[in-house]
Amino acid sequence: MWDMIAIMSDQMIEQLRRLASNEMSFGEGEVVFAQGSKVSFVYLVVHGSVRLLRHQSDGAAIVMQRATAGSVLAEASLFSDRYHCDAVALLPSKLVSIRKTLLVDQIFDNPELARMWNAYMAREIQHARRSAEIISLRTGLHGMTVSFLPRANGRPLPKIWVPALKPFTGNSPNAKRSVQRSQSALNRSGTRPTR
Repeated sequence: MWDMIAIMSDQMIEQLRRLASNEMSFGEGEVVFAQGSKVSFVYLVVHGSVRLLRHQSDGAAIVMQRATAGSVLAEASLFSDRYHCDAVALLPSKLVSIRKTLLVDQIFDNPELARMWNAYMAREIQHARRSAEIISLRTGLHGMTVSFLPRANGRPLPKIWVPALKPFTGNSPNAKRSVQRSQSALNRSGTRPTR
C-alpha cells in the first residue's frame, strides 16, 4: 500500500509541476509569504526547506509545517482567502508557484488529481496528528526517546535520533534540557546519533 501512496504522490507532484507558473529561489531566512496576505498561489518545494510559523501573542513562534522537497507549502491555504502563517526559508530553497484558482479548477475537473490531492492531505493530517502527539507527551522528549529504544527486538531503533526530533521541540530551555537528557540516554544505551 505504501508503494502505491508513494507512486500517487510522485504522480501528483509531477502534475503540480506542470501547472506551475513561476520558479523562485529564497535564501535562508527569506520570507515566502506573510501571515494575513492574500492567497493567490500554492507553492511546491523543489529543494530546500521552508517553515510555516505562527506567532503567538507573547512573541513565540510555533512551527506549523516544515516543508521539504516534494512538499506542498501551506496546502490548507488552497481554500482560504488569507495565509494564517508566515512562510520562511529555513535553508536556501527553490519553489514553484501554482495559481490557486488554476489548481482548484484542476482538482474539481480531474478526478485522478482530486484523489491524489485527498490522499496527500490525509497523509499531512496524519503527520500533523503524529507531531501533536509527540509534542504533547507528558514525559517530554527524554521519556519519548527512551520509550522508543526497546522496540526493535530489545535493541535501540537505529533511525530514531534526537537531531531528527529537534524540529518538534522548539528552542525553549526545557526543550534543550530534554534533548540533552535524551542524548545522554542514547549514549548510555550504546546508540549514537548520526550527523
